[in-house]
Amino acid sequence: MTVWNFSAGPSKLPTEVLEQAAAEMMDWHGSGMSVMEMSHRGAEFTQICDEAEEDLRQLLGVPDDYAVMFMQGGATAENAIIPMNLLQVRPANTADYVVTGSWSAKSYKEAARYGEVRLAASSNSEIILNGQSYGAYCWVPEFSQWSVNPEASYLHMCTNETIGGVEMFALPDMQELGAADVPMVLDMSSHFLSRPFDVTKAGLIYAGAQKNAGPAGVTVVIARRDLLGKAMAVCPSTFDYVNVAEQRSRFNTPPTYGIYMCGLVFKWLLRQGGLTAMKAANEAKAECLYAALDASDFYTNKIHPAFRSQMNVPFVLADDSLNEAFLAGAKARGLLGLKGHKSVGGMRASIYNAMPIEGVKALVEYLKEFEREHG
Repeated sequence: MTVWNFSAGPSKLPTEVLEQAAAEMMDWHGSGMSVMEMSHRGAEFTQICDEAEEDLRQLLGVPDDYAVMFMQGGATAENAIIPMNLLQVRPANTADYVVTGSWSAKSYKEAARYGEVRLAASSNSEIILNGQSYGAYCWVPEFSQWSVNPEASYLHMCTNETIGGVEMFALPDMQELGAADVPMVLDMSSHFLSRPFDVTKAGLIYAGAQKNAGPAGVTVVIARRDLLGKAMAVCPSTFDYVNVAEQRSRFNTPPTYGIYMCGLVFKWLLRQGGLTAMKAANEAKAECLYAALDASDFYTNKIHPAFRSQMNVPFVLADDSLNEAFLAGAKARGLLGLKGHKSVGGMRASIYNAMPIEGVKALVEYLKEFEREHG
């Protein structure tokens, strides 16, 4: 039986990557060592880490005036690391946050521990759009409704909410918002590398690797170099972006094996045709799954269509009492990781880069079968 892993993260990795890692486990390229055993300052790991950075730069077109850093602590740790590094970038020592779901709400709350932060926009309320009612965190406020402090050190937003399944497909024009000098800071964890992205539109982007980039344990941070160097005195030296950037992610011992795995994923992405190819594949998968949900009264996706995530697709059954039967039937068919986040319930299918269209089609067939039996 083929197993399809729809987990939101840690999530499915490309089969080719796992096979290569398995083949190299005991002896990396004739070194006589596993990558797990290598010194992070040795020639072998230096090559692995530098190649991973170079391949990531190629995938995203990252210019030299941006630092690429492989860090630890996940995107959750960056909720503290970012304000400690960036709140003092401008004299006002304040930052603005846009809250569109659970993760950006956590980012906002954490940043407030380190200084003054304000809410620039929020979707934490019910709204009626085009005659249709949408609940909290099921939509994104129009950019014209955002209130951004022109003196803020940065504007933070989560561009894909993993739990709620809300994705931003465009970014605001900061000049139109009257805040041309305010850099955007983007949590892109759950749609990082899913499509082309112009890094230069943001001052900093960050992403936990365990969605599209590799295994849990690595956090990718890409930051404009001119924003570095203003860290608070309380910022640990290992989390000061200046130190991490200057030492090319090797200021202290980094998650060496995780970085190696990320490097394999980056090379896999390049072999697939890069992010343009990923965009086409991800659009096709999302269209297939949403079409099946929309064709049925038995399943419902509650997100405004303009903001439906292509990576994380939450849905609910018409009868919650059938949830356990649905999950049991899915598991029996090799469809795993479909239970929704505990904070929202229901179901969620995460269809990241490594999930092929065949997995989505298998899920769609099961959706139809379950509805026939229980609808």
